[in-house]
Amino acid sequence: MPRLSFASVRTGRALAVALAVAAAVAVPGAPRARADGSPAVVVSPAGQNRVFRDGDGRQVTLRGFNVSGGAKLQENGLLPFRGTADAARSAQAMRDLTGANAVRFLISWEGVQPAPDRIDYSYLDRAIQQITAFTDRGFRVLLDYHQDLYSSHLFNSGSWYTGDGAPDWVIKAGNYPKESCGICLLWGQNMQTNAAVRQAAHDFWHDRTLTTASGQVGVQDAFLGQAAATMTYLRQKLPAQAFQSIVGFDPFNEPFDGGLDGQTGLDWEKTYLLPFYQRFRTAMDDAGWAAKTAFVEPLVFWNTGFFEEGGLSSAGPLGTRLAFNTHYYDGARITVDPTPAGDGTYDAAMNEIRQRATDLRTAPMVSEFGNKLSGTGSDRTPWMVRAMYQAMDYGVAGKNWWDSAASAGPVLSGTQWHWDVYSGNHHELMNGNPDKVQTAGDGWNGEDFSVVTTDTAGNVGLRLDARLLDRLYPSAVAGDALAFAYEDLAPDGTGRQQAWLTVPSSLPNVAALVKDRQYGVLVWRGTAGGTTTELHLPRSFAPASTTVVSDLGTLTGVPSSGAVKAGDETGSTTAHRLVLTAPAGVHFALVVNTASGTAVTAAQRAAAATELASWRTRLFPAG
Repeated sequence: MPRLSFASVRTGRALAVALAVAAAVAVPGAPRARADGSPAVVVSPAGQNRVFRDGDGRQVTLRGFNVSGGAKLQENGLLPFRGTADAARSAQAMRDLTGANAVRFLISWEGVQPAPDRIDYSYLDRAIQQITAFTDRGFRVLLDYHQDLYSSHLFNSGSWYTGDGAPDWVIKAGNYPKESCGICLLWGQNMQTNAAVRQAAHDFWHDRTLTTASGQVGVQDAFLGQAAATMTYLRQKLPAQAFQSIVGFDPFNEPFDGGLDGQTGLDWEKTYLLPFYQRFRTAMDDAGWAAKTAFVEPLVFWNTGFFEEGGLSSAGPLGTRLAFNTHYYDGARITVDPTPAGDGTYDAAMNEIRQRATDLRTAPMVSEFGNKLSGTGSDRTPWMVRAMYQAMDYGVAGKNWWDSAASAGPVLSGTQWHWDVYSGNHHELMNGNPDKVQTAGDGWNGEDFSVVTTDTAGNVGLRLDARLLDRLYPSAVAGDALAFAYEDLAPDGTGRQQAWLTVPSSLPNVAALVKDRQYGVLVWRGTAGGTTTELHLPRSFAPASTTVVSDLGTLTGVPSSGAVKAGDETGSTTAHRLVLTAPAGVHFALVVNTASGTAVTAAQRAAAATELASWRTRLFPAG
């Protein structure tokens, strides 16, 4: 057969028909296309930075988890869940137990396009049902085309490792050499030392022409064609509210070069990676996703301590339709550094992400972070995760925050890796080998990162302390968030507890109020218009025993009405949010869990309010 026509791909027009096989791309029984409508989340200016804003113009923080590594597994049908009921149970548990408002939802190229001339719409239908289980409960969804080591089909049945991503027909057409990682301590080293993995990735970025049973096709063209078909189908088939709740698409998880061809990593990103993202952006536009954001990732090792150049720093401004989307794992502590994490450990790493997004004139997203839950060094995980969240909330050490809050940087959105309700209960035939059944942990390459598991009664439970995962955070701010910090008091792996966000002696009444208690502080510049500012209240912050000290009012026991009130989180009857209604101007709110300790008096609240008002005026002058 002649080479399939991808002229439309190369020119960026009419990508929805990029497969050039009308029967394969046509949406069976699809309704007429809807307009994209008002976007739920967009990238928008906030001073010198760019942030996410909702349809009401509120500054949005996306916080949640990846669902999930199960999409890498054949036993799950290459989707996060084995059925819609599991997805619904998982979504409800996540909303109730953590107050998360966002998920990064993994899908697979292999799942979408099992043959060069076929889109598996039944796979997409199952994905739609699982996505809707989350959007029905108030979640925003970032879709992610996930790959690791390019494809599981590169690996032989006896290999120590496996991958996920590209379908079998791509690998067969590529005729790659026998894979071998050499002496590898971590699966990710395959990206640097496994010739088969590297050659396959190199072919993708160079759009190598593959000869398939259906004719010749450029491998990157094929990916973009199925992506266009996927997005068209999702737009047409998802309920309107569910489609609006999709914030955008992550086109390619953890890109790696496969060979720099004599270039630097920075040049390679500009030559190969950014043009791919621009093509994917065009596919989004042509598929009816023009109002949604492409969450684009830099070279995978740019910030892991493996000294790879990257981070899209030479790409030029990305603009508001591409968000800077990166991962953060502590490569040193995962491998050779035995020291524990503590107050301020990850400030530099998260501030680098903040600054890179500012330089690129877009908003940042940390779509993966975390650490292992078992094995050597896992006793350090609680405070590693705590320090990562701390640095995402603010970019200075907690001991310095009260004096440096105005320069602590914007709150970062992020989704932790990961939320797998099948953790420890897998039955995955590694690389199809019935003699290598994977049951432990994540069921994939020996990893164990899931923060949840499911008991024999079907109940989803947390594997890390709830104080780490169920956090106070500003989910929506009417205006601009000027500063935010949270003291979770989560213990380390030995049970030791220590406050990091320490109040200076210049604020004695505030210090007395928060001593040995969880608390958070938000400062924001409100705008006229009547929209509300909302913070998720952790389960430990029961409204009846929560104290709020604000220029909007001071109280212990948050009512269900007024300028300072509590309400249910959307989709949950057990999780709560704090709702603040404020006029234009600079405002503050100290939120304290006062369920324990001596009762708080009105005089204590008033004294703390006076101190905070003075502190606000000093650090955040109006104007």
